[in-house]
Amino acid sequence: MGNPVIQFQILTRDPDQHAAFYAKVFGWKINSNNPLGYRMAETGSSRGISGGFWPAPPEASAFVQLFTEIGDMTETISKVTQNGGTVLIPPQTLPAGEQMAILRDPMGVTFGVVVPSKK
Repeated sequence: MGNPVIQFQILTRDPDQHAAFYAKVFGWKINSNNPLGYRMAETGSSRGISGGFWPAPPEASAFVQLFTEIGDMTETISKVTQNGGTVLIPPQTLPAGEQMAILRDPMGVTFGVVVPSKK
């Protein structure tokens, strides 16, 4: 199976402004028609990975976060913590059925992991 990077996410204090910028520059279509109102970027290409825009906490600078597809949340979190990483947002099930958690590596970089929905 491997563990591919499947999505990027730009976290920003103003996701609408960021989404509008990238839409204008690259012609991306922004779609927030989903249960969380997540601003998905439709790039118009079958190449690359998809992404979106999400609100960051007011004290945070904008940053990009990558999401990796995994097969087992418990096993992955165990490996992360055994190797010096931490859990920032514990595993949770999203409306479409996938599981997601946000982690931080020992050097301070945050990343997401996703177990796809079994639907």
